[in-house]
Amino acid sequence: MSTVKQAITFAKLYSVLVGQLRNIIEDLEATEKTLKNITLVHEAGMVTLEFSFQPNGWGSEIANQLARKCDVVNRGLSGYNSRWAKIVLPRLISKDSASSNHIAAVTVFFGANDCALEDKNPQQHIPLQEYSENLKDIVKHLGSVGVSADKVIFITPPPLNEPAWEKECVLKGSALNRLNSVAGQYAQACVQAAGQCGADVLDLWTLMQKDGQDFTGYLSDGLHLSEKGNQFVSQHLWTLLKSRVEELPFILPYWGDVDPKQPESGLLCD
Repeated sequence: MSTVKQAITFAKLYSVLVGQLRNIIEDLEATEKTLKNITLVHEAGMVTLEFSFQPNGWGSEIANQLARKCDVVNRGLSGYNSRWAKIVLPRLISKDSASSNHIAAVTVFFGANDCALEDKNPQQHIPLQEYSENLKDIVKHLGSVGVSADKVIFITPPPLNEPAWEKECVLKGSALNRLNSVAGQYAQACVQAAGQCGADVLDLWTLMQKDGQDFTGYLSDGLHLSEKGNQFVSQHLWTLLKSRVEELPFILPYWGDVDPKQPESGLLCD
């Protein structure tokens, strides 16, 4: 008899657990439907981008602007050039990830490593023509996974403060390995590539030197962005992003709009 009672008790317990598990699964499925509507801003680039999520970085500022509307995904890779990025891009944005995440915009920030002088820094240097083709190939890949060119924003390399960067190079035991004039050639190639493939572009090299202004304050060490430089990028990039994201709805309702007696009615709806 004791065994029978134990079996009945276990059966009831099993039934309750199955019911609870079913409810959990239904809730997760409903939540997944909501989360699939999250729009992503993907970013791929160089160390300037990898560090963009540091305090006062332009990436963190953009993420703050898009809170409750988009997830901003940072895929900046320190030291990478456009050749390496083209190789790893399918791992970062595939057809499955692009279609499920409804990407709103992609920023592509290359050139500061590509423009390294070949005789001084052959590991990072990419010839100018290849750099241009790599950018266009990146847009082609994005198009192949459902991200149209009008969602792509190229960012040119910023200008280079040669005296400051030369000091950094000397500290590392090398000679000056970049020139501002060469960075300008890559910036121009970036602008032209954007025009040829229908992408938008933020020309930092030109804007930071507009009307002969002193651009050195935008750079922390002659190459990488300072806090002021991050603010500059954030401000100008937002003007390009705003039209792409301003009409997006908030992810999940405002807390004051949630019915405390039946929160599921608002939180689990599509």
